[in-house]
Amino acid sequence: MVTRVPGWLLRHRITVECYQGDSAYGPTYGEPVCVPALVAAVRKQVADKDGREALATAQIIAGPELECPPGSRLTLPDGRTATAISTARHTAPGLPVPACTEVMCQ
Repeated sequence: MVTRVPGWLLRHRITVECYQGDSAYGPTYGEPVCVPALVAAVRKQVADKDGREALATAQIIAGPELECPPGSRLTLPDGRTATAISTARHTAPGLPVPACTEVMCQ
């Protein structure tokens, strides 16, 4: 039974800086962490953390342990910097499907 997305599917490396909040000088981020992921270019309307529609231009699939709250800064394999719009954890306990984290970015 598969319990997590197989590592051989995660062909890209991305850098994630977790959003920690706002300060008097703007958003603050955690230390950069490099993680394996699968990155796809998309053009899809998604709801942000406040329920507003936003256009996502990248979809990231990573292991279920990925911490990437909305507002996090990501550096994609092509060098582009993106912002996480939404994060979803996909699990199916007891079923033979992989657990993963999906991040939609703009």
